[in-house]
Amino acid sequence: MKAASFDYVRVASIDEACQALTDGGEDARIIAGGQTMIPLMAMRLARPSLLIDINDVSELAGISVDGDHLVIRAGTRQADTLASETVKTRLPLLADALSHVGHTQTRNRGTVGGSLVNADPSAEIPLIAQTLDATIVAQSVRGQRTIEASDFFESAMATTLAPDECLVEARFPIWPSENTGFGFHEVSIRDSDFALAAAATQMTLDGNGNCQKLSVAICGASPAPLRLTSVEQALSGSGLNDEAIKAACANIDDLIDPQSDVHADAAYRGRVAKVLAARAISDARDRAKGILA
Repeated sequence: MKAASFDYVRVASIDEACQALTDGGEDARIIAGGQTMIPLMAMRLARPSLLIDINDVSELAGISVDGDHLVIRAGTRQADTLASETVKTRLPLLADALSHVGHTQTRNRGTVGGSLVNADPSAEIPLIAQTLDATIVAQSVRGQRTIEASDFFESAMATTLAPDECLVEARFPIWPSENTGFGFHEVSIRDSDFALAAAATQMTLDGNGNCQKLSVAICGASPAPLRLTSVEQALSGSGLNDEAIKAACANIDDLIDPQSDVHADAAYRGRVAKVLAARAISDARDRAKGILA
């Protein structure tokens, strides 16, 4: 099939993009990498009346450190983010997860902001945003607003971004490097396919080697990336031995809502999510202790 007819405009600034969104109404869509939008349009699963191309908006690309946050502008290519030494040193969990995002060709075009807005329930970048309590910055003709990741992802392919808003940047908290570790695991049918389930963890240990701070989240086994707060609470202050980790992850079945599809049934996704969460927590513990590189 071919896409239904649409209008197209290429903008040069965020203000122009926001004005075009306002003028275009609810059926206007922003396009940057187009790795999801174009296939959906080709199958006529998406029929935007107006495409707003932001590839010429230089202010929407780049990675920087702002105090205790790493800031990734929405139009930054996934490949550039993966290659960034700043991301590797300040946000290694994201760097690890990015290596699982699509293939080299799709990462060369796909953007960080595009993945966040698309909100695929199996996507790695939204998972990391949820794990690390990222803040999403959106802009419209009405001004800017910030949205916590916990409030941004509503369900599969749905966010709280308003139709006239353009995602501008994502701000990821930078954790202290000392006694901090991360873990990321996913299962997919083929390398770089969408995850059937994935788990991400970051933790900091206190001076006695006990859990001082912990964030755990999963994707692929729920309609949106899900923080496992009960697991975090169960392990807070503990020594994180294998038995404690297994016990804390045993109740994940009560938290998730996996769906069946042609790739895997709900029961399989649920079983895998529990195993991956435990593995990610164990890896984060071992990295925080200097046992795992």
